[in-house]
Amino acid sequence: MSGAMDAVELARKLQEEATCSICLDYFTDPVMTACGHNFCRECIQLTWEKSKGKKGRRKRRGTFPCPECRELSPQRNLRPNRLLTKVAEMARQHPGLRKSDLCRVHQELLKLYCEDDQNPICVVCRESREHRTHRVLPVEEAVQEYKSKLEEDMEELRVEMMKTASLQVQEEETLAEWQEKVEERRQLIVAEFRKASLLVAEEEQRLLQILKEEEEETASRLQGSRAALEQQGHSLEMLLLRLEDQGGHTPLQMLKDMKDYQERRSSLNLQYPEATTTVLRTVCRVPGQIEMLRSFQEDVVPDPTTAYPYLVLYESRQRHYLSTLPDETPCSQDRFLAYPCAVGKEAFSSGRHYWEVGMNLTGDALWALGVCRDNVSRRDRVPKSPENGFWVVQLSKGKKYASVLPTLSPITITEPPSHIGVFLDFEAGELSFYNLTDGSHLHTYTQEAFPGPLQPFFCLGTPKSGQMVISTVTLWVRG
Repeated sequence: MSGAMDAVELARKLQEEATCSICLDYFTDPVMTACGHNFCRECIQLTWEKSKGKKGRRKRRGTFPCPECRELSPQRNLRPNRLLTKVAEMARQHPGLRKSDLCRVHQELLKLYCEDDQNPICVVCRESREHRTHRVLPVEEAVQEYKSKLEEDMEELRVEMMKTASLQVQEEETLAEWQEKVEERRQLIVAEFRKASLLVAEEEQRLLQILKEEEEETASRLQGSRAALEQQGHSLEMLLLRLEDQGGHTPLQMLKDMKDYQERRSSLNLQYPEATTTVLRTVCRVPGQIEMLRSFQEDVVPDPTTAYPYLVLYESRQRHYLSTLPDETPCSQDRFLAYPCAVGKEAFSSGRHYWEVGMNLTGDALWALGVCRDNVSRRDRVPKSPENGFWVVQLSKGKKYASVLPTLSPITITEPPSHIGVFLDFEAGELSFYNLTDGSHLHTYTQEAFPGPLQPFFCLGTPKSGQMVISTVTLWVRG
């Protein structure tokens, strides 16, 4: 074993001799028992105190077993070990050598530091080819340089810590300001929506009041006409009964009653009231509803591959035609042949979707728009009703707007809108139409669930019926 290994073993022995076997730390006020073993005074006293209450431990009162050899010693017979006190102090101030302090190759003390490899080396390593040309310092000098570098790094780190702390405070202030802004905006949103809710509620009550007044006015007129007609019918019935009774009278009596009949007949003023219109003037218009629906707006584009052969599709942004097919080109099964129709490129099977359609109507031919199932009949003419997979409204210039549900009466309006908004809520089973000219609601289809994917549907009338604009695509029928 080398001298370095001897030094390590010696240091280990020194540490072992200076360590209390009870607390496993260096001795503090070491004392020796009668049997010659050493312990910290406090450690041995605590050990013996704990064993006082245990029976069968002592053969004589006042004696206690040694924790090392179990030999009995009087408690008062504890002699201070001053030499061991000094050894423990030395071991405490100068920790012994560890194996890590030795070169793993040569088992020599690592007394040198190679700056090129940045590793401690021993004197044997210094003479090797590996380190002969390297810059080598004694460990003490390298430590001094390292300490200087550490001081510089520590100073830089302190500066960075101060900078970081300053930025941290700044970020905390910014966060507090941000949260304050967010809270202000949150309160503003709540307040504005509460205000909007009140305004919408007031508008709802106003429209309901107007509708009630319209209802009462028209109902009163109809009830008055009904009562007048009822009274007139009663008078006619009484006069008819009188005439029927006269049929059984004698000719002389009939002639006598004729004057009375003529007077009653001339006094009967028959009047027939003018027909009362039952078209509702009050429209459903929710403030801000169109703006809300436009948050779901999508760029719906007609699919030219599905268009009727004589339906023209013109892309205004690209300035070119998306159709039409030459007359001799065979039509695919996806193309509409029964009507001048087209569907959107994208089918919807979930979610909420909104799109707008502009119209420049000429003539009285019916137009239709809405949605249809993706598998509707495209070659056969069928009624455009939900039973056949169509949820549409029909428009006619100057005539009427009508839902194509046979059970519903057409809703008559003086002029069809120039722009219509279509809102599909697939999960809710609702399809709604809105007049974008005045923001009023036109019609809503409601059902439990739609049967499958739906496509936006657009249908025109005759070649001279006008144009329909969807997104940037204009549709018309070629003459």
